Formats: sequence, C-alpha cells, structure tokens
Amino acid sequence: MLSGMITIPKKEPTEITVGDTIKWTKSLSDYPADQYALNYKIVPLSGGAPLTVAATADGTDHSISISAADSAEYVPGDYRWFSYAVDLETSEERYTIDHGDLKILPDPAAITAADLRSHARTVLDAIEATLEGTASREQSEITIEGRSLKYRTPAELLQLRSFYLAEVRREETAEAIRKGLDSGNRVLTRFF
Repeated sequence: MLSGMITIPKKEPTEITVGDTIKWTKSLSDYPADQYALNYKIVPLSGGAPLTVAATADGTDHSISISAADSAEYVPGDYRWFSYAVDLETSEERYTIDHGDLKILPDPAAITAADLRSHARTVLDAIEATLEGTASREQSEITIEGRSLKYRTPAELLQLRSFYLAEVRREETAEAIRKGLDSGNRVLTRFF
C-alpha cells in the first residue's frame, strides 16, 4: 500500500475511537444513492441522546464520513446503530436496511491517569493481592456479592480467583481473536 493511502471499508465499523476520522461506503443495489438517502441512527445502550449520521452520494454508492471534530464529541460506550433509506423523490418512503452493535472507545490522546483494566482484571488483581497479603485498602474493600475481599476466607478467595481468572482468559482470547492472533486455544486430535 502506498504511503498516505487508506482503504475505506465497505461495511459499518464495530469499533470506533473518539477523535478519529471514520469512513465507510455502502453499495445497496435496491437503494442506490442516486435515488435514496442513507441515514444512520446510533443509540447508546445505556440511554442518552442518539447520534445521527447521513451518507452522501458517490455515484450509486453511499459514502459515510464522520470528521475527527464530530467524533471528538462522542461519548465512549456501547451503542446500537440502525440504518435506513429514504426515497429522494418523495421523502415519504422509508426502508429500514440493517442494524448492528458499535463500541465507541475513549480518545487515547485525552487519557491522562486512568485505570483501563477490565472489571475482571481489576478484581483478579485485588484477589491475588489479598491472598499474598499485599492488598491496598482500595483492593481489600472491593465488594463481591455484598462482602468485601478482606472478610473472605482463603478458600473463598481461591474459588473467586478461579472464576475471575477464567473471565480474564476469556477476555484475552477474545482480544487475540479480534486482532487476528492465535487465541492459544488448541484442539488436539489423534488419528489411529
């Protein structure tokens, strides 16, 4: 690939980052851009005001572009998007096209001192520190099912450790798969 050239995806992203420029194109043979306007409604799963994105025509394809300045206003979190086409001639006909999930990640340039660990990793680290006797006050006061870690027996802590270790491993496997790396899960077979 030439320096400075980017490949514009032909489908909606599943993850975007606050402050980035985001682009994709859609080819919809039943709803070509010279006859239909394509719009997106992006709704936060936790409630709040939805985002609206309108495509522009690029021949018969729909071109979607969100500027860095616009995405800088987005709030990180989990969202669901819906796309729909509106007839350009009448503006009275609307057709739902698709929907999907979207994760909006925080702007890495704006992160100062933050704990970016997942809940499972945070709790696992606290359990291990408690077992080792090195837990900070904050770690020992993590509450699970109504009881803080400092009031758990070693047997209970080991049971919780097993649960949260499995959760962390699931997260790591999912992240490896997302990045196209070896997940570490192997299925071995023997032929006779």
